[in-house]
Amino acid sequence: MSPGKALKYWFPVICWMGFIFWMSTGTFSSDNTSAVIEPLLLLLMPWLSSQRLDLIHELIRKCAHLTEYFVLGLLLFRAFRSGSAKTRMLRWTLSAGLVVLFYAASDEFHQSFVASRTPALHDVFIDFAGGVLAQGAAVLYHRLKSASRI
Repeated sequence: MSPGKALKYWFPVICWMGFIFWMSTGTFSSDNTSAVIEPLLLLLMPWLSSQRLDLIHELIRKCAHLTEYFVLGLLLFRAFRSGSAKTRMLRWTLSAGLVVLFYAASDEFHQSFVASRTPALHDVFIDFAGGVLAQGAAVLYHRLKSASRI
């Protein structure tokens, strides 16, 4: 693969991994995000109890995990495919899934060094689920695209 082609497919992956790393810093700790999310939720739904508010805040944070790794999964699928005309769907999806799993685990390990963050194994599973969903979406997209050409 030429350097230009490698850059085209892998630079977005590296940038997105950097974004995920940044999201794992203290800047995006639960305390910091609650300072923005909870007042917004109370503005939209002033009747929410503090328990419901905490629950919705937690759900938003977990959806963010899922979304971050969904995007990473799509970018990895694209990078492993690298514009290839040959169909190696299993190789692309397994490779992308393994990288997502490794990066999710390393992200939680990184959070163990951030005082305001708490690493959690269940977050690795949520992150991996996002990556797996992305692989399913990518395979479905390519199958539908191939079927429409026939």
